[in-house]
Amino acid sequence: MTEFCDDVIKLFPLRAIPDVIKLFRQQLNNREEEPDLTLLSIVTGLIEHSLTTKVLESTGAGSSTSHNNNNNNNNHVDGGKGGTAAAVGGDTAGGNFPVIRYDTVEALYKRFKSVLAPIEKLLVKTTTDSKFASREIIKKVSDIIWNSLLRSSYKDRAHLQSLYSYLCGNKLDCFGVAFAVVAGCQMLGYRDVHLAISEDHVWVVFGKTGDETIEVTWHGKGAEDKRGQSVAPGIESQTWLYVAGHPVVCNRYMEVAAIVSAINPSLTATSACLEVADLQQQLLWLLYDMGHLRKYPMALGCLGELEEVEPTGGRKSCEELYNESVRSAQTYYRNHHVYPYTYQGGYYYRKNMYREAFASWADSSDVIRLYNYSRDDEEIYKEFLDIANELIPQVMKLESSGHSAKSILRDASCFANLLRFYDGICKWEEGSQTPILHIGWAKPLVATIAKFDHDIRSQVIIKCADQEPQAQHPAHGQENGSKNGADDSLHHHNNNNNNNIVKADANVTNGGRGANGSSGVKGNPLPKSLEALVGKCGEKLLNPEFLLQGGGQPFTTEESAPSSDGEGTTVSPAAVDTTTEVKPASNGKREEGVTKKQQEGEEPEKGVKPEKQREKAQEPDAEPKRPIIVLYSQKMKGLKDLLLTEKLNTNAISLQITAQSQVQVGGKKLRGSQVSLGGSIGGTTGGTVTVGDGIEGNTRPKRARRE
Repeated sequence: MTEFCDDVIKLFPLRAIPDVIKLFRQQLNNREEEPDLTLLSIVTGLIEHSLTTKVLESTGAGSSTSHNNNNNNNNHVDGGKGGTAAAVGGDTAGGNFPVIRYDTVEALYKRFKSVLAPIEKLLVKTTTDSKFASREIIKKVSDIIWNSLLRSSYKDRAHLQSLYSYLCGNKLDCFGVAFAVVAGCQMLGYRDVHLAISEDHVWVVFGKTGDETIEVTWHGKGAEDKRGQSVAPGIESQTWLYVAGHPVVCNRYMEVAAIVSAINPSLTATSACLEVADLQQQLLWLLYDMGHLRKYPMALGCLGELEEVEPTGGRKSCEELYNESVRSAQTYYRNHHVYPYTYQGGYYYRKNMYREAFASWADSSDVIRLYNYSRDDEEIYKEFLDIANELIPQVMKLESSGHSAKSILRDASCFANLLRFYDGICKWEEGSQTPILHIGWAKPLVATIAKFDHDIRSQVIIKCADQEPQAQHPAHGQENGSKNGADDSLHHHNNNNNNNIVKADANVTNGGRGANGSSGVKGNPLPKSLEALVGKCGEKLLNPEFLLQGGGQPFTTEESAPSSDGEGTTVSPAAVDTTTEVKPASNGKREEGVTKKQQEGEEPEKGVKPEKQREKAQEPDAEPKRPIIVLYSQKMKGLKDLLLTEKLNTNAISLQITAQSQVQVGGKKLRGSQVSLGGSIGGTTGGTVTVGDGIEGNTRPKRARRE
């Protein structure tokens, strides 16, 4: 008895790419039966293995000598080109394309069926009539596949994602195990078992409503697994690995797209088989035309990369596909996917469109800040590390080699996107068990910031966000514009006492709550002595000795203002600038500064006629728009004034970026006022200072004493 219908059998043998396309089209257009995942995975795996792994073996790629390796690389490229030419030429078995015969596919299909035979017998004995799979059945399928795999360190190798790899070599990667479980359940007659795909992990959803989840494979380098467990809505599920409950939940047609997306054309790290890439590209276009990639951002990005290498005439450009991938993630997954933006940013980088690349990288960082970093996030960590330490420094090197008015170094929006990029990474670090930003991150950041002149940096309007909606204490009051002027002056006040920097930033959009930066209790009026102190903060510089030791005058004169060279002082770097420089650098709120002076009974500018005052009030509208960014991480909020000073305090920036910043209590991320920030800038060290509701926030560690 044959395993397939006549419509499938008559398509064999498959001699070229058009024949494979016909097989996929027949499966996708079949209205009576679902696409057979086992059949399609065997076919694509057989072709991929023949054109990649066998080519490597036949050319002696396993040789240990570098001479042979170099010769092999040359052979791969030439062979790939010849094979592609033969395939495009028409129905020919010439070139490298293997002839896929029906009896070969049928034998492999029956072998997979025999693997599942014990479960079929069990189902017959239990006489279950349920159309929906149970957790026990899925676990049994997973156990059978898991226990038949070879136990060796092969899991990071390529070309192990198909059922062909499993049936011929008992090897599967993480995706391959999950896919084999779903294909096995389909063969057993369960149509409710589907793949749930994140950006670096796969699990299974099942049940009548499709809302039950089960782990069926491992993740990472270790052999440990969580098979049988559900993806619980706990702390772990809020990590990037599980995309916080926004995976691509597939139907059968999207699972076919997953088969095609998982095809790997690579021969070595630097070469690929063009024929396999061509097959993948044509299959993805087939799925695209049928609408099965609409909710699959990773597949759209994969197609974009293939189009970038070899554009298809009359089709969408790779840039349009990258943009469509981003829109898909935004529309269907609440913008919780990072890779669409890195696909896009990488394309702009390769095309020397650096402004667009910076914007895409900043957008990717906006996504990663939604998560907590965990040890399972190794892949995306390496992605961001590569952008921060390789791509951005390379852009800076190229852009600073010549002087051009069109250089991104003269573009304030690029500087704003740079800050947004690092702000997202710092936010990702907050609340995690492991720090992210070590000195290897800080050095490139400081070098990149230093490339931007002060007149460009000062154009950026930096705002500090209040607590996010998912925070533990979301009801902290709404933004009140009448308090912003006082909050700006408080920001300078608290920057002289860097241990309270978090509290000051938490109050920026807090309607003036907790204005003294210590209590945090709503409705408590300030003592008169503090009211006088606060009232003068916007006009004079605070004396650090008064703040730290309680002696001397509260304010310092301009002549005695300390320098911002980072030599063991915690004075705000804004103190280095003159009064005229501080005003535009403080969140860019020029009008609010004037309003504050008018409220205090001072004239905005003596000797200026009303007409000229009106002209000055209209000047910001006539100027080019100044970029506005909102900072969410405590580290970047602490850098706000440091970033806008004329002379950068690089030591202070490095210390602030690399400060230990796990803000964790009971395994939950904290926001706003309840934050612990270990370490601080400007020479203070030691301990962790906690500022919380109802807790006095004026306690701080002792200053480091110089010998």
